[in-house]
Amino acid sequence: MPITHIHLLEGRSIEQKQKLIQNVTQAISHTLGTAPEQVRVLIMEIPKENWGTGGVTKAQLEQGK
Repeated sequence: MPITHIHLLEGRSIEQKQKLIQNVTQAISHTLGTAPEQVRVLIMEIPKENWGTGGVTKAQLEQGK
C-alpha cells in the first residue's frame, strides 16, 4: 500500500487538492501497478509563517520584508 506525503503552503482550494489527490493516485497506480484503492495520499498544509526560504518566512516575503 503506497503512502505519499505532500507538503504544500496553505491556501489551495478544496477542488485543487481533490484534483491533486486524484492525479497523484492515478500516477502511482499506473507506475506501480497498484489498485487505486490501495494508494494513500496525505496533504500537509503548512502555514505561511511556518515556511521559510533564505531566512525569511513566506508571510514576510508576501509583505515585502
